[in-house]
Amino acid sequence: MREAEVAWVTYLRYNCCIVKELFNTIVYEPLYNALIGILGLGPWVDVGVAVIVLTILVKLVLFPVSLKAARTQRLMKELEEPMKEIREQYKEDRETQGRKMLELYKEKGVNPFSGFVTILIQLPVILGLYFVFWKGGLPEINADILYSFTPTPESINMFFLGVVDMAGKSLPLAVLAGLTQFLQAHFAFPKSGPRKENATFQEDFARSMQTQIKYVFPVMMGVFAYILSAAVALYWITSNLFAIGQELYVKKVLAREKVGEASE
Repeated sequence: MREAEVAWVTYLRYNCCIVKELFNTIVYEPLYNALIGILGLGPWVDVGVAVIVLTILVKLVLFPVSLKAARTQRLMKELEEPMKEIREQYKEDRETQGRKMLELYKEKGVNPFSGFVTILIQLPVILGLYFVFWKGGLPEINADILYSFTPTPESINMFFLGVVDMAGKSLPLAVLAGLTQFLQAHFAFPKSGPRKENATFQEDFARSMQTQIKYVFPVMMGVFAYILSAAVALYWITSNLFAIGQELYVKKVLAREKVGEASE
């Protein structure tokens, strides 16, 4: 039994090392080189500007994927009532219930699993950005992982706009990180109505989670943004503002589609 446990632990460690190496090679090192390359564009590029530029560039690359996830989330929200009606109507016939749900998804052009897939695609890149800004080691440059064609700056200006030290803590940026997260959640989760007396456990759970994401998570993000570094806080602010713009765009597109469907 002891030998089996040792073999299992060895197997897990081996696979963890492989995943770590793949993450560093495919995600972390390219993002780190991109950050250093942006800093090498000229002495006017400080770390704060580089954080904003790199975050926006990565978000633009991921935009088609994240846009699809946001659109699916919006459509799933609109389908809550029809789905509830199907569950109530066919609660004794699970097979028919499942078929009717799939028909509704097909009719509305919604893939309920696409949101999960898009999150899996985005997560490694988002984590890579986070680690680059948190553990990048700036102002020191790790030359061991730089590509031969990456321009290396002679010196790195750690002060964003000459004021905020990106390696230190910043209360204003931490507050903005929490505030922008609150706004992003506000746009992502429309205001829910009063709790229904006959609400199901799933509905109560979803309502509780939505409340925590709206009001608890922004506070936690603000606290962590202050504890970690100003660079991480600025990354979260930029990411949240981009997500807010994305939510507004999706809302506008869906409204336009509804008008088009009504006019047909």
